[in-house]
Amino acid sequence: MSSKDQGSKGAALAAVVAAMEKELRVAAVPDYPGALNGLQLASRTGRVRRVAAAVDACETVIAQAVGVGADLLLVHHGMFWSGAQRIDGAMFRKLAAAIDGGLAIYSSHLPLDVHPVLGNNAQLAAALGLKRTEPFFPWKGIQLGLRAGVSLDREALVARVRAAVGGGAVHLCPGGPARVRHLGMVTGGAGAEIAAAAAQGIDTFLTGEGPHWSYTLAEELGVNVIYAGHYATETFGVRALGSWLEKKFRLPPPVFIDHPSGL
Repeated sequence: MSSKDQGSKGAALAAVVAAMEKELRVAAVPDYPGALNGLQLASRTGRVRRVAAAVDACETVIAQAVGVGADLLLVHHGMFWSGAQRIDGAMFRKLAAAIDGGLAIYSSHLPLDVHPVLGNNAQLAAALGLKRTEPFFPWKGIQLGLRAGVSLDREALVARVRAAVGGGAVHLCPGGPARVRHLGMVTGGAGAEIAAAAAQGIDTFLTGEGPHWSYTLAEELGVNVIYAGHYATETFGVRALGSWLEKKFRLPPPVFIDHPSGL
């Protein structure tokens, strides 16, 4: 008997998806077309007994999710960023492995970044011990990040960030003041937006990664940038969403599948 056949019957996949769509406000949050937020792959059983969570719906992650007996995989980066594509090679292998393994896949990109509690930004802010934040960085009618008024030594803030993202590589551009007072954050790959972020009055910008030129531009603008890793800053949301489903549907604790890119 497989792990999926044991214990509780779990919850209906349709009910789980509907709850996430409502909580994350998927219909109201704009995104890039390739994000394809929502249920990207259904399952034959239509049931959820065990949830896995990961940043990327890549082949390695899907294989591991099937291996731990998950029947729902929550991801931040889904399978269809490249738009319409042939179902061959790695795409075929991923879909075949998921379908054969009874694994449904649900993706949430910007809706999960910006959620005020479960979102990557909110969860990272909480991990940094920031008590008061406000929305930051307007984009297509929403705010992509958070900002906070603080009084922190720059190196101490970097140490907090490093601890929050699990001790991984955190790179600092010390282009701004040694005492941080106006912190803005947008998780993921927002480094190219340094000029727009600086124009909103921050002195320190926390993000995941950015292009090479963002470093020198930040120096010229007089702004610190903390590059904490695209992957590392986006593990928070899927973990929180999995825990939210655990409580709402009385499911077993979710399994986080860690597959860092180092970027």
